[in-house]
Amino acid sequence: YAESHDQAIVGDKTLAFWLMDAEMYTGMSIFASPTPSLCVDRGLALHKMIRILVSGLGGEGYLNFMGNEFGHPEWIDFPRPENGWSHHHCRRRWDLAEDDLLRYKFFQSFDELMNACENRFNWLGSEHQFVTVKNSGDKVIVFERGELLFVFNFHPCNSYSDYQLGMSWNEPMRCVLDSDEARFGGQCRL
Repeated sequence: YAESHDQAIVGDKTLAFWLMDAEMYTGMSIFASPTPSLCVDRGLALHKMIRILVSGLGGEGYLNFMGNEFGHPEWIDFPRPENGWSHHHCRRRWDLAEDDLLRYKFFQSFDELMNACENRFNWLGSEHQFVTVKNSGDKVIVFERGELLFVFNFHPCNSYSDYQLGMSWNEPMRCVLDSDEARFGGQCRL
């Protein structure tokens, strides 16, 4: 999992909030901010990449905690004596992902296609797993899982073309999931 039960239940920040902090409240509107801030843009990108990385390398299953699929901004805090029996944080705002004017929809769209790809290619059920590139300087990770090749560029500034990497297959490859597509709030750099 990319976000644990403990993180969201005991008042810690959610993964999306760790990445974007207070801009989760001010920078997620497409109407108010047609171009996302650097913090929101990078947070969106990393949130998607972390989830697919965990799904690809994390083992035989993928656990998604409530609301993580669309970057819910707040923790869950059930009524208890320590919070005065408050219900204020005892909910998930499922409506955020359904609002076309909010960037939360990009998280949701990516999660839907990521899960559809896993259903089609069944990488979680595959025993074949091999990391082919782990370049700390370039911030690039490439690995094989099942019949798929996963390629990640975590560098905040550098894009790469003609990047050399190895793989087990000697056949043409095609992209089936690109976290940088416009429909996921990306910049369409591929």
